[in-house]
Amino acid sequence: MSNAATFMSCSQRHQLTLDRPHVMGILNVTPDSFSDGGRHAAGDAAMRHAEGMLRDGADIIDVGGESTRPGATPVSVQQELDRVVPVVERLVSELGALVSVDTSAPEVMTAIAEAGAGMINDVRSLRRPGALEAAAASGLPVCLMHMVGEPDNMQNDPQYERPIEEEVTAFLAQQIERCRDAGITADRLLVDPGFGFAKTLAHNLRLMNRLEYLQRLGYPLLVGTSRKGMIGRSLSREVDERLYGGLALTTLAISKGAWIIRTHDVAASADAVGMTCAVLKEGK
Repeated sequence: MSNAATFMSCSQRHQLTLDRPHVMGILNVTPDSFSDGGRHAAGDAAMRHAEGMLRDGADIIDVGGESTRPGATPVSVQQELDRVVPVVERLVSELGALVSVDTSAPEVMTAIAEAGAGMINDVRSLRRPGALEAAAASGLPVCLMHMVGEPDNMQNDPQYERPIEEEVTAFLAQQIERCRDAGITADRLLVDPGFGFAKTLAHNLRLMNRLEYLQRLGYPLLVGTSRKGMIGRSLSREVDERLYGGLALTTLAISKGAWIIRTHDVAASADAVGMTCAVLKEGK
């Protein structure tokens, strides 16, 4: 595991200490998520699911109000606000949860900061107009992810001139520089290589195999491979059959420097993270 970062401030209420890897549970409040669309969209169902994930070992709940699956179409800002903000408020007030929000909209970033969220998770790396300024003003940590294009076209024959790990690292370094220039301090930044976003199966496999390359950035690494197509295509498994392949990727990611694992399957992933850490710490 990388020792590049030891602490990340998340909010006045929460502080995430990177003395061990953490599990981030996925809470989709959308009707069209590729994995669990509509299952947890209603307020009470979302709360029950989040409560279960916290009980199973989630340190962070990542709320998403707009699907970013391949081919997904955008939703309006008002739709996203209506889906996300009430859930964030309840997660914070009723469960005391550390909440991340998967959003690219500056209006949503501002609203969720006011609602008590502790982190912004942006697949577009603050590249929408106004997003960089909104994130900087929010005071929240931000996860920057690698993606080329948009969800509705990102898988249209993605190609890169250099090895994928070099392309991803160079892209993220550029986004980090933008953030630092905007006043977002180093302890507020994380990076995500973006498995499944604008990448072929070969890209995804090579990127995981060389994941430690990204440690040269010097920022905490978040990895999300849960139930993704790279597992399905490698093992010929449908979405609901990808747990074991996902756990293998989780173990590899932790061994190669990941600090946060984003997952649908919290209990199993927490065990995989804990066991991997136990082995890696042996003799230290």
